[in-house]
Formats: sequence, C-alpha cells, structure tokens
Amino acid sequence: MARIYLASSWRNPQQPLLVEVLRSHGHQVYDFRNPPYATGFSWPEIGLDAANCTAEEYRTAVLTHPRAAQAFNSDFGAMRWADTCLLVLPCGRSAHLELGWMAGAGKRTLILTQDGQEPELMALLADRICISVDEVLTELGGK
Repeated sequence: MARIYLASSWRNPQQPLLVEVLRSHGHQVYDFRNPPYATGFSWPEIGLDAANCTAEEYRTAVLTHPRAAQAFNSDFGAMRWADTCLLVLPCGRSAHLELGWMAGAGKRTLILTQDGQEPELMALLADRICISVDEVLTELGGK
C-alpha cells in the first residue's frame, strides 16, 4: 500500500474524511492536522495575524520561531517519507508547493478535484487528475 502525503487546506472539510477513507483501504497517511510528533500548526499560535501581517513580520516568524520550524520539519519529513502526494482541492499555496516539490522529487502525484474548482494548467505536473475518491483509490491500487 501507499505512504501518502495528503496536501490540502485546514479549510477543506473533506480532508479528515479522506484521511479515514485512505487508511481504511490500508494506506499510511500523514495527517497534517494531527501529525504524529506535534499538533497541527496555525499562524496565531506564534502571534502572527496572517491576514494582516507585514512582509517583514511574516519573514521573521517563518525564519525564527521555533514552532514554525517544528511544524515545517514535521510536514517536510512526511513529504520525504511518502511515496505519493495527493493534492485535495480546494487548497492553498502551501499544498501546491508540497505537490510541486514531490513531483520534482520523482514521487507519484495525484490531484483530486471536483466540479466548481478553478482549472490550473500546471496541474499537468501531476501523474493523474482524479475527479472522485473512487478514481483515487483505483489509482492507488486500493479498489
């Protein structure tokens, strides 16, 4: 079975269910909301108002705060561990960076999209664009 890095957004309500579905099919899944060695990361916990911060505040927080380093190391370690990246739309910029890194690292990359999502030309970097969970499971060999 696959070792999956599920890249998405905290705001995506499908993320927890997809973690459960993939695990129920025997896959190992990194859950960024519940990482094994820490808690999920959020900007307010390091005192940053992400919607209203300056570029300097953002840079300083990312480069110097120990909690930001801990969260990054957890996620990046999981990216190195995984053999597959599943990008679940809608998601933010970090998830796209994660899929891009994994594509560049030669790992299998899948995108799960649905009606109403804005098309993205660079999605052609992914090995497969799936439009249902069933397609994802078939691609992973779990259905």
